[in-house]
Amino acid sequence: MQVTGNGKQYIIVGAGQAGGWAARTLRERGFAGRIVLVGQEDHPPYERPPLSKEVLVSGKDPAGTYLLTTEKLREFDIDVRRSTAIAIVRSGREILLQRGEEIPYDRLLLATGARPRTLSIPGADLKGIHYLRTIEDSLRIRQSLGAANHLLVVGGGWIGLEVAAAAIALGVPVTLVEAGDQLCGRSLPKPTAAFFQELHTGRGVDVRLNAKLVTFEGNGTVERALFADGQSVQTAIVVVGVGVEPNVELAVGCGLSVDNGIVVDETTRTSDPAIFAAGDVASHPVDRVGLRHRLETWHNAQNQGIVAAKAMLDEDARYREMPWFWSDQFDLNFQMLGIPGRSDDIYVKGDCGTGRFVQYFVAGERINAVAAFNSPRELREAKRMMLSNSPLDISALTSMAKVQ
Repeated sequence: MQVTGNGKQYIIVGAGQAGGWAARTLRERGFAGRIVLVGQEDHPPYERPPLSKEVLVSGKDPAGTYLLTTEKLREFDIDVRRSTAIAIVRSGREILLQRGEEIPYDRLLLATGARPRTLSIPGADLKGIHYLRTIEDSLRIRQSLGAANHLLVVGGGWIGLEVAAAAIALGVPVTLVEAGDQLCGRSLPKPTAAFFQELHTGRGVDVRLNAKLVTFEGNGTVERALFADGQSVQTAIVVVGVGVEPNVELAVGCGLSVDNGIVVDETTRTSDPAIFAAGDVASHPVDRVGLRHRLETWHNAQNQGIVAAKAMLDEDARYREMPWFWSDQFDLNFQMLGIPGRSDDIYVKGDCGTGRFVQYFVAGERINAVAAFNSPRELREAKRMMLSNSPLDISALTSMAKVQ
């Protein structure tokens, strides 16, 4: 492989999934210059999905989530800085770290990720209220669940559902409250969300929709949650999962284009050709949807980080992958390919009662998305259909049940 970049210095801000894969890819593709990887956590780059699954349920060693061990980082000669980048000086092509250190760059990748959206209601700072984003968060929640007689989950998105499933597996009763009128309101149509509600209520989770949380009460530690309709829930442990906020402060501070994330093109370049962005923080065009999206998925962080590294090396690399997401809850493996539209017709293949079926989201002659419930083989077949440029033969779906 051709060795490139002697004398160059590439900086990656953010040592998570996207940043870790970018650093690895730079070395594996022959970059011989200096790589500086700036991250705040005291861990090598690691994968986050196991934090709400294996680590939380079985107490799996968090080291099993590492993308790059300390030894591998040394082997790749990656200069890891446990610090926070506080400013980018584009005119001088340098970043400023929290302790006052200035580091010049030839190219810069922002893989700063996102942070949990926090509650700002009275009592939100009481002990016993948790958010799940880091290894330490997962370990604290698991330790608390070990002595808990009840868990309150605030938020009916993916984190909330996975934490609820984990708690039930550990024998802890769960109440899950969601402010909206359905679960996973940002990502799923109502018919699909209804299946998850039935799945959780069937396993004993007390699911409450349209639940407007107004305050937490307790003497130093949370004891109860109060809602707008006057109801309350007694609990000593709360996990909040109400979405995330992209970490765009560096980009805003140096004048990069930002719109619900750092705006990038399909090569991951920002409005500054020397600066790239990837992962949860990047707002990128999605070919099949024709819109710009910021995707908070393992698949997106990994593969967009790889494309960013190639683009930084001036390879003709473009991120055009179809959005893909997965979640494990109880005995269900759920996979979503594409982005369903609110007005899509939904066709169902299989029997929902068995927990093994596929939903096809169709608009005109096109499949916008596919949701596979314990059906990985069918998802692969659907992907081939979606990637083909030929018009969809609707007759192939008319024999399936159509959701009204």
